[in-house]
Amino acid sequence: MNKKIQTLQDKRQEAFLGGGQARIESQHKKGKLTARERLHFLLDEGSFEEIGMLVTHRSTDFGMEKEQYAGDGVVTGYGTINGRLVYVYSQDFTVFGGSLSETQSEKICKIMEMAMKNGAPIIGLNDSGGARIQEGVVSLGGYADIFYRNTQASGVVPQISAIMGPCAGGAVYSPAITDFILMVENTSYMFVTGPNVVKTVTHEEVTAEELGGADTHATKSGVTHFACSNEIDAINHIKKLLSYMPQNCEEQAELLAYEAGDESRPALNDLMPENASQPYDVREAIDQIIDEGSFMEIHKDYAENIVVGFARLAGRSIGIVANQPAFLAGVLDNHASVKGARFVRFCDSFNIPLLVLEDVPGFLPGTDQEWNGIITNGAKLLYAFCEATVPKITVITRKAYGGAYCVMNSKHIGADMNYAWPTAEIAVMGAKGAAEIIFKKDIQAAKDQNAKWLEKEKEYSDLFANPYRAAERGFVDEVIEPAETRAKLIKAYQMLENKVVNSPRKKHGNIPL
Repeated sequence: MNKKIQTLQDKRQEAFLGGGQARIESQHKKGKLTARERLHFLLDEGSFEEIGMLVTHRSTDFGMEKEQYAGDGVVTGYGTINGRLVYVYSQDFTVFGGSLSETQSEKICKIMEMAMKNGAPIIGLNDSGGARIQEGVVSLGGYADIFYRNTQASGVVPQISAIMGPCAGGAVYSPAITDFILMVENTSYMFVTGPNVVKTVTHEEVTAEELGGADTHATKSGVTHFACSNEIDAINHIKKLLSYMPQNCEEQAELLAYEAGDESRPALNDLMPENASQPYDVREAIDQIIDEGSFMEIHKDYAENIVVGFARLAGRSIGIVANQPAFLAGVLDNHASVKGARFVRFCDSFNIPLLVLEDVPGFLPGTDQEWNGIITNGAKLLYAFCEATVPKITVITRKAYGGAYCVMNSKHIGADMNYAWPTAEIAVMGAKGAAEIIFKKDIQAAKDQNAKWLEKEKEYSDLFANPYRAAERGFVDEVIEPAETRAKLIKAYQMLENKVVNSPRKKHGNIPL
């Protein structure tokens, strides 16, 4: 018996070493942790239970049968994060560059299926050179098996992907289907085709970092939600992200203990500039409304004219979507619309109530926007809000103009409560443009056209550049003092916590993609 136990221990030790000590040291020299070290920092101490430790590949082509490693380049299993069950896989770059084989795919798929059956999040730590070319189409089939399960799990359990090294070719599509992507600056990259192929096909000279590094995807493409300074920073982001989410679509996010006190926030009364054309940072409003220090912004450096992220309000997890007047005056454009829509749909999938802070002068005009599909992209945000059945509350802080008023969770598309500050301006367009259209003949006939224009602009502004017309119609439930916002929201979310919506029977809608 002792001999057999020793054999088991030897096999385990072999698995712990992955591709061997030399490759582990090479990984460390690149500033990267190993697959097992990453799991050590991610999971609660002593909680990890490995599945498939002794799996090896089945390939016999190109001399592969002579090189076998226990685990075959991925560590899979389950454990806990802050006491909550999660399923994890961590690719091991020390074994064949973390390349995906038939058996590696089977291990990952098994974990994903267990996560769906047991209703717990899936976390993938990606560090792979792509498909194992020695296995040919078998490895490609393995990717497709993973993509299929990503899609099946979408909206059932949260899925988080951390890119800890290379992620190229077919490998990028699994993270792309998941809910959130994190990348590590200077050591990770994502692209469908690498710099060499790009040079061959388009003759462009570009580095891997420029083409698909963390900064590129955080600012230009919006592929990644977080660009983290190092791997520990990425792991800490994952833990924080999970704290705002429930385990699955059937549950609610954890309600933290909260001691009620004075909920008034007088500083909000002084936030809005006297001149309606002057910008302000909507994050200042967010910070005053939410539980102190609880805001976790998503996609911070992408489409900065809209701010999205998680926060807590009286201990309750909420998702915030806010126009940002400090960037492009808070207009909606292609990127902002898609960014907002994706976040809204995630929150709705996992029963996280939505708060919208609205200050939007409209959609961004121009050929670039029109030719790149602002109609379809704007409709994505509209569709997402219309479709969402979670508690939805809007606070109109200042401008709510035109179609953008409708899109930003207006009463007409299913918002439960709509509040407006006295500074709110709810109209088809700004007073200046409206006066030019409505009073065009009067202005042209006047001796002093500029004075007449200003007069008519004031007339329109007095009539419509306020929240009271909308309140008279019931499109706004209450006009409130800004200082009251937090208290009103706490009570409203408590009132809405048992909300039920019976949607029309269908297979699924057809969002304008």
